[in-house]
Amino acid sequence: MYHEESGVAVADQGLLAKQRRALILEAVRRDGAVRVSDLVASLGVSDMTVRRDLDALERRGMLEKVHGGAVATVGSGEEPGFDVKSGLESAAKASIADAAAALVKPGSVVGLGAGTTTHAVAKRLLNIPDLTLVTNSLPIEQLFRNSVPNAQAPTVLLTGGAATRSEALVGPIADRTIESLHMDVLILGTHGVSEREGLTSPNLAEAQTNRVFISRTRQVVVAADHTKWGTVGLSTFAELGQIGFFVTDAGLSVEARSVLGERVGQLIVVGVGEEQRGNGR
Repeated sequence: MYHEESGVAVADQGLLAKQRRALILEAVRRDGAVRVSDLVASLGVSDMTVRRDLDALERRGMLEKVHGGAVATVGSGEEPGFDVKSGLESAAKASIADAAAALVKPGSVVGLGAGTTTHAVAKRLLNIPDLTLVTNSLPIEQLFRNSVPNAQAPTVLLTGGAATRSEALVGPIADRTIESLHMDVLILGTHGVSEREGLTSPNLAEAQTNRVFISRTRQVVVAADHTKWGTVGLSTFAELGQIGFFVTDAGLSVEARSVLGERVGQLIVVGVGEEQRGNGR
């Protein structure tokens, strides 16, 4: 049988672990990500069994576990597409987006980097009056273009440039456009963040465009869920000390919170029904 939602062949309780893991790996490679709940339903096994299978595949370097599922293994020079990433950590991204958008004041010039978390932030800026938005994200520009007309709707400037796999416009054209502008606040996502390497991207051109964005703003806000901690991409585009606000979710480890709390301007940790703020340096 075939399970429509996950695309994994349905198995019975007697399916061998080797066969089960092969089906899981096939789904991850095809779709870029899988959810534990979908695998439980499609494979006909328990939540615990699925998690053991994911643990085994992760130990072999064949996938990477994330909260609620797993994603395809990504090297430091690779990045999943926008559609794959948009389905990951959706609840955390929503809470992070609420907190990040709350930092934006009416009448501001706001830079929005590319990514699924910044896309979530963009949705919450639709009703803040008199904004001017500068973005290199095709999905964010499309979001505003397709929104209901509003007299106070933001003015959106798209940078131009060459599109990456994550639908970010990068390269010399994007960089020159951004260099000519001044922004009050910049909201960025990140592929990875670590104590030693700072914020990183697997795409050299996107990293450079992010550097230019940072150079043209007064305040940098990073919106990133806890799964980004410890991931290191090919190129660093910002040190932790350059970040004014780092907005993340309650899944972030105590150790990571300690590091960020000491290095960034202010750490904001959001969770279900709570928001914790910690002063940085």
